[in-house]
Formats: sequence, structure tokens, C-alpha cells
Amino acid sequence: MYVADQTWPELGEYVAEESVAIVPLGSTEQHGPHLPLATDHLIAEGLAREAAERTGFLCTPTVNVGVSPHHRQFHGTMWVDPPQFRDYVESMTRNLAYHGIDRVVYVNAHGGNVQHLREVGRRLRDDGTMYAVEWMWDESIPELVEEVFEQNGPHGGPKETAMIQHLAPELVREDRLEDARDGGLVDIEAASEILQKHGARTFYDAVENSENGVFGDQTGATAEIGEELFEAATDQLVRLLSWLDAQPIEDLLAPAHVDPQPGSGRSA
Repeated sequence: MYVADQTWPELGEYVAEESVAIVPLGSTEQHGPHLPLATDHLIAEGLAREAAERTGFLCTPTVNVGVSPHHRQFHGTMWVDPPQFRDYVESMTRNLAYHGIDRVVYVNAHGGNVQHLREVGRRLRDDGTMYAVEWMWDESIPELVEEVFEQNGPHGGPKETAMIQHLAPELVREDRLEDARDGGLVDIEAASEILQKHGARTFYDAVENSENGVFGDQTGATAEIGEELFEAATDQLVRLLSWLDAQPIEDLLAPAHVDPQPGSGRSA
């Protein structure tokens, strides 16, 4: 169920029976010479809408601009600063709580959002508003991702390429896949000395490690592999939503302070 397609009475019927919502989030940022800036939010929305279709749970509009200053050197990249991003997502989520939602899955497809979504989830949980958890699609199927690609890459690599080949093939510049590979950083493990110095990550922006902003070998990506990844990740998301729906809310919210004198009957 997509919230923007419903009427308010229909949504009233939903929250009378259900308390789960799906919030997709991504970014609008460079993804090399072969993928659109929309890559992350297209993936997030595709997964969220499909999971909503399969479960009947509520899906909100997608947050299309995320925390992406580490891609700022590349034309077209958009970003918001972390405090503003956190406050916006928190405010948006609190209005879901106002309407009766008490558990949310942030369907996230951008690594730069992760820590900030975790912080928002903690705020909402600690004050007893609701339980909100961040879910990253590729982290739900790590074995499959490693199995299908020899040189994966965390950004603009074959996994994201394959997903867009499946979801929006008309947006993939198939004639630039070799350019993406040859102008980027292919072997992440072999480049560990570039990425770290004496145990410290000495870089801040993608352009410091990849001239064209992408990582991995994109030439092995196909729409068929993208469909396999999409189906596997959607299955994991559906399982998460079903698990979350089954939990008593009191088990999801922050535990009480530990008893300073166990067995005495006194509490903190």
C-alpha cells in the first residue's frame, strides 16, 4: 500500500488494523559514467514498493536526497548536512507515529545515510515513540553478492549496476561499463594501502580514491543478476517486516534501567 495513492479514510482503516510502515531512502549523487544520479533512491523505492505489495504494509514516499558530501566534487551530486537530514527524517517519522504507526523499517540504499538513520532510530526508541530500524539491501544478502561478482565494489559497482539494469535498464549507459571499470578503482582489497595509512582512514571523499567515482568491475553485471539480487533482498525485507509485525511493542522499545540491588525490591 503506497500512502500517496490512498484516501484518508482508507488510511484510517489501515492504522486501525496495522502499525507497520516502510520508509525508502536513498540519494541523488554521482554513480560514475554509466549509472544515473538516481541509482540509490531507485533501488530503495523499488525494494520498498515491492515489499509493500507483497505484505500489504504501508510505504511512504521516498527520501531522494541524503548525506552525500563525499561525492560533492562530481557534477550534479546533491546532499544535505547530517543534522538537517536526521531532523527531517525524525520529523517525518514522528508524523507516522501521530497517525498510529509504532514500528518503521527504513529501506536504505545509500551508505552515507546509515549512521544517521541509526541515530534517528535511537532517538525515537529512547523516548518511547516507536521502534524504527535501518535496513540496507546488500547487507541482507552478503553471501549472494560475493558469489555473483569477483570484484564487487561498494559504490557504482556491479551490484548497483545490475540492480539498475533490472529496475530501469533505459537509464544504464551500457556503452560506458568498461569506462567505469577502467577509470575507477577495481580491486578494493589490493588498494588497502591507498585507503588506509597506519590504521587510519586518511581520505574523506570518493574522488580521492577513484577518478571517476566508482569502485569494482561493472562489466560482469547483467539484468538477470540484478533480478536475482532484487528477489533475494526483497525476500529478506519481507521476512524482516513479518518479524517486526509479530513483536510486542514493549519488547522493541528501550529496556528499563537495571536494578541496582537485584532481589531487594528496590528500583533505580
